[in-house]
Amino acid sequence: MSKKTTQGGNTTRRDFLTHSTALGAALWVSGRPALASKSPNEKLNIAAIGCGGKGRDDIRGCSHENIVALCDCDDGRAAETYKRFPTVQKYKDYRKMLEERKDIDAVLVSTPDHHHAPASVMAMKLGKHVYCQKPLTHSIYEARRMREVAHEMKVVTQMGNQGHAFEGARRIVEVFRSGAIGEVREVHCWTDRPNGHWWKQPVAVPSDRPPVPVGLDWDLWLGPAPKRAYHRIYCPHDWRAWWDFGSGALGDMACHIVDSAYWALELGSPVTVEAQSHGATTESAPAWQIIKFQFPERTSPARGVTLPPVSLTWYDGGKKPPAELAQGNVLPPGGTLWIGSEGTIFTVDDYSIVYRLLPEKKFEGYQGPKPYLPRNPRSEYAPYMEWIAACKGLGTTFSNFDYASRLTESMLVGVLAVRLGKKIEWDAENQVAKNAREAAPMIHREYRAGWTV
Repeated sequence: MSKKTTQGGNTTRRDFLTHSTALGAALWVSGRPALASKSPNEKLNIAAIGCGGKGRDDIRGCSHENIVALCDCDDGRAAETYKRFPTVQKYKDYRKMLEERKDIDAVLVSTPDHHHAPASVMAMKLGKHVYCQKPLTHSIYEARRMREVAHEMKVVTQMGNQGHAFEGARRIVEVFRSGAIGEVREVHCWTDRPNGHWWKQPVAVPSDRPPVPVGLDWDLWLGPAPKRAYHRIYCPHDWRAWWDFGSGALGDMACHIVDSAYWALELGSPVTVEAQSHGATTESAPAWQIIKFQFPERTSPARGVTLPPVSLTWYDGGKKPPAELAQGNVLPPGGTLWIGSEGTIFTVDDYSIVYRLLPEKKFEGYQGPKPYLPRNPRSEYAPYMEWIAACKGLGTTFSNFDYASRLTESMLVGVLAVRLGKKIEWDAENQVAKNAREAAPMIHREYRAGWTV
């Protein structure tokens, strides 16, 4: 049984070089090798797009490299980061920054979801390596586009679903693939978000028109999204509730919570998705949703074996799977249950850091297979260390855009089922909802003039 893993501590240069050497020596097939920008002993020139909130954390995780440019359309939101880097050049428009600064090697994208693809694609087309927050994109088309451009430009990429870089998720993959719990045909994943504590949804479009705060360029914040009047209900935090900017609790947390099961089970693309929800509107995500994804029988590229169909059910807004599936354990605010023919994997947090094998008596004393996936140092900065090492030609990233785009695309089919209120028959090859032509503008949205992907 797994014990709690602590992902803390500071990253030193020695940690980084040790990690780089280990990854460089590791044998791992995880997408096309990318081109390195620097030697292991040189520092990367990193630019950041989005400097408040999660962007602040992302910059901190890379601050042992050269932070050479900062971009945020909201001076107030970015103030703390700007104070930490007083001499670094500041921008409001990332398009201008990327066009002007030829010295940038790599870019952090830590914006609301609707900017992820426009910023990342532009950076990659200019040959920049990219670390982009989750979910990788706002729309299904964008996920495929991100994968294509990353492949074409041979840049190093990583999505910020940090659990993928930690010990827990990698150990779970090894344990499952050793056959410990047998065949899995049923998975349950849940989160307590939004539930009012994190943000509120559904929400009505506000009728009042408060002034735009000083220091915020509202037009730039909207970017590719349709034009609308400013309101604090959208910016800076609760944008996740709005379809124009985010995709509710599924978009916020699925790339974390579903990740280890999607990876270990090699799920690929769903064939059907159907949803129950309450309160969704044409503008805003629902108060809660239960979404069932059906994944078909498939052949494992990693192991060359046939894997059975899988039904994966997502719950949020306070909904959870049947309590008896946890075999006497209390269901935490977020986690997963993988129901196998020989046992159950129970992850008890959002990032698969901690897991249990059930029934506990059966697995008492279980040691599991010898570890074989490369490990990062036990640090909260592990995802950035992995990405930076790969930018320097040492190893590869595991949540690169080849993998991350597939995970994101699959989860976003769930958004279609919720928004349209019908079961979606999904044709992944052609990116088409076979029974719902009305899904097309949600799959590939229109962009305002001046913004492209």
